[in-house]
Amino acid sequence: MADETGGPEIVIGIPSYMEADGIGFVASVVDEGLSRHFPRSRALIVNADNASPDGTGKAFMAVETGTAKKYLPTKKGVTGKGSNIINLLRHSLKSGTPRCVTVVDADLRSITPEWIKYLVEPVMKGYDYVMPRYSRHQFDGTITNHICYPLIYGLLGEDIRQPIGGDFSMSGRFAVHLASVKWPASARLYGVDIFMTMNAVMGGFRICETGLGAKVHKASAPKLGPMFTQVVETFFSMVLSRKADWLGLPSGNPAQKPQFGLKRPDPPQELSIDIRDLKEKLRTEFFSREKLLGRYLSDYLYTRISRMVDRDHFDLDILTWTQAVYQLLFSYDNGSPAARAEIIEALKPLYFARSVSFDYETWKYRHDYAEELIVDQAKAFASQKPYFYGLYLKAAHDADRRIK
Repeated sequence: MADETGGPEIVIGIPSYMEADGIGFVASVVDEGLSRHFPRSRALIVNADNASPDGTGKAFMAVETGTAKKYLPTKKGVTGKGSNIINLLRHSLKSGTPRCVTVVDADLRSITPEWIKYLVEPVMKGYDYVMPRYSRHQFDGTITNHICYPLIYGLLGEDIRQPIGGDFSMSGRFAVHLASVKWPASARLYGVDIFMTMNAVMGGFRICETGLGAKVHKASAPKLGPMFTQVVETFFSMVLSRKADWLGLPSGNPAQKPQFGLKRPDPPQELSIDIRDLKEKLRTEFFSREKLLGRYLSDYLYTRISRMVDRDHFDLDILTWTQAVYQLLFSYDNGSPAARAEIIEALKPLYFARSVSFDYETWKYRHDYAEELIVDQAKAFASQKPYFYGLYLKAAHDADRRIK
């Protein structure tokens, strides 16, 4: 049951910044989903906004709904999706503990009333964190595909396909947990989604996945900037904070999480990319960080990447990519704060090289074949976990020889 104070049983949050053109549609669909699937539950729709100057809040409140609404801006100067989520959680817990807190992106064009059912029902059945499963174009979600998903699979032994998906639900119990833990600065920004996923995994909360079909939104090709830095910084720091729990465990193929929602996803959103532009950005990233790569990568991997850039031919295969990520993650674990910042910068051109290589390999195939390669990549991270473990053994051996 919900709290005894008469607060909402279900809270649907829509975090936003500058989404006046699309938030009205999302809010109306959320309202329809609540009235259709949870008509007897007390519910609240909250626009957790970064005080958008484009009128996002006005557009949200102008939508006629049968469900109560609340516009919840952050304080002046406070930005970031994570700040919106913190605001949402605190407001949701003010009048008690709701049974379910759900979040959906404000730029969705594919959301249906059934999404609300698929996201909320598993929480009502006892799950703490409901993660999405989308049908996404292979060029979309590149940080997920090439970094977050395979590392969670390979190191933690958790098969969570969309760990930074953006649309999810949580139990009141997990909401209370998130509201009580310390949020690093990066988690208050773009690092929020991976921060919550890692808290769910490391906290032993019950996790499931729900099929939502195609995710149609403001998709983008591989990008850097604050998003990449904040997601990777949050992820690396959190996964290494519990290294003792997983480093010595044997690698394997983890079981898929319990599945709800759609079983057969729709075809993904079409997405085109400018491969020449990506390669130009890759070269810019490489030459500006060439010394960092030489410092943190083995001679073999550094030479391999350099030749790709010189020849303008990118074939950063799964094995090479896996070992490069593990080398940088190992260096990150042993680095100073300044060195850690450098290592994330060094990862950027490698991430671009892997994305371009993957795009070359899969552009002519159906998305389901590309999805098989993404899963194969995750399995490669699992199979190469002993290689990562060996980096620590080698460092210990070298240190022992220096002492002698």
